[in-house]
Amino acid sequence: MTPIRNILAATDLSPLARHAVMRAALVASGLGARLSLQHVVSFGAFDALRQLVDADAAGMQQTLLDEMRGEVMRLAGELEARHGVQSELHMVVGNVLAEINSHADAIDADLIVMGARGAGFLRELLVGSTTERVLGKTTRPLLVVKQMAHEPYRRVLVPVDFSPRALEALRLAQRVAPQAEYVLLHAFEVPFEGKLRYAGVEESALASLRVNARREATARMNELVAAAGADENRVRRIVVHGEASTQVLEHEQAQDCDLIVIGKRGQGLIGEMLLGSVTKHILAQSAGDVLVADRAGA
Repeated sequence: MTPIRNILAATDLSPLARHAVMRAALVASGLGARLSLQHVVSFGAFDALRQLVDADAAGMQQTLLDEMRGEVMRLAGELEARHGVQSELHMVVGNVLAEINSHADAIDADLIVMGARGAGFLRELLVGSTTERVLGKTTRPLLVVKQMAHEPYRRVLVPVDFSPRALEALRLAQRVAPQAEYVLLHAFEVPFEGKLRYAGVEESALASLRVNARREATARMNELVAAAGADENRVRRIVVHGEASTQVLEHEQAQDCDLIVIGKRGQGLIGEMLLGSVTKHILAQSAGDVLVADRAGA
């Protein structure tokens, strides 16, 4: 597996974005990766300022830029003091989405780290937050941070649906959190189970179908672990009957996981630019951080 060498932490300098920056520094420190700290000043914000200021708009903009640059430098100093990581600073005025993607390409980022928006993340996710828009455009793994980073990830939940993205997600989990324990979760439903029950199929026959589905899933999960080259002593396998997103959120809590690694799109892909429905639900409702895998061969 290719190691994580370059990490891009994009911040809007809000208090919640500090969580993402601190986590990025902690991951970079643990992996020996380079960290690029980026802040993009939106064109739109400056345009709005021009409309409000009658005179010396340019002078006020420069004052704001100087203040923001100083804040980015102070943040970089805190990262070095706390985690021993020296950050490369990148501050620019432009389109936020375009600048993040452009800089990620320029440094060939193996991981992009951004913050979620706390209690408002579901609403922002639905109307098009910066994080969701980056997720929709990038082909690079993106770590969405919700919690303050106090320690390296200890237990990682990896939902698997046996699509090609499942192997990618497990490999990415090993790259980002190489010392963690991995909990592989497969949630299955018997096709047309409700209709079969309504049609009078006996419960014993439905139970037999579930047993067969569980047996097949267990065998495929063993193949997945072998293909990823994961340490058997640090892998826990769980196969459950139920709806996928509900089971993921329940097991995040039950297994005390501090990170979920999930593919952007699994089976049932509708369009190249769309987030899968399960992934979108997990991003909105999870308590902990979510790492979204996307690039093939990770």
